[in-house]
Amino acid sequence: MDLFSPDTGLQPIPIEDGELALLSRLPLPIPNAEVFARLLRETAWRHETIVVYGKRHLQPRLTAWYGEASYTYSGLRLEALPMTPLLEQLRSAVEAATGHRYNSVLLNHYRDGDDSMGMHSDDEPELGPRPVIASLSYGATRTFILRHKRSKRTVKFDLADGNLLLMAGALQQHWLHGINKTAKPIGPRLNLTFRYIA
Repeated sequence: MDLFSPDTGLQPIPIEDGELALLSRLPLPIPNAEVFARLLRETAWRHETIVVYGKRHLQPRLTAWYGEASYTYSGLRLEALPMTPLLEQLRSAVEAATGHRYNSVLLNHYRDGDDSMGMHSDDEPELGPRPVIASLSYGATRTFILRHKRSKRTVKFDLADGNLLLMAGALQQHWLHGINKTAKPIGPRLNLTFRYIA
């Protein structure tokens, strides 16, 4: 299925050196608030330590890894937990909305404005050369930042409750992405990035 095919409902976001599209709400038979509450309750959240520039740091958020394969990034190896019924339901909906298959999901729990995600690319070898990554958000709105590796051009937009962002093509080769801390009082946000591990 074409990433920008009209029948997906995904709206393309114009960007050079990659493909980006947004769906304002993933179609589900249960309300966003219930999805959020269940994810918060049913997920085996962990506070992991990663290696950045040779130094160990606690990640500024909670994480969990579910699916069919282990995953390694920033010196951290994640062993996959079996998908819960809710995660299977979300995966099926994301696959239907995007036309792509996913076998794993990384969940991030941003507890408040002090939690963040450093600028990075999802370019690990097991994701393949042109990975398709579907990012699903619930809870508080946070600003998503993209920065081009060569030109340093920056693109920012908000990801709100129920939004599905699709990143594809050469995007991970050419762009970094992340979520900054914010001093504004802000509630928790849950983000799920569905991916295919080869």
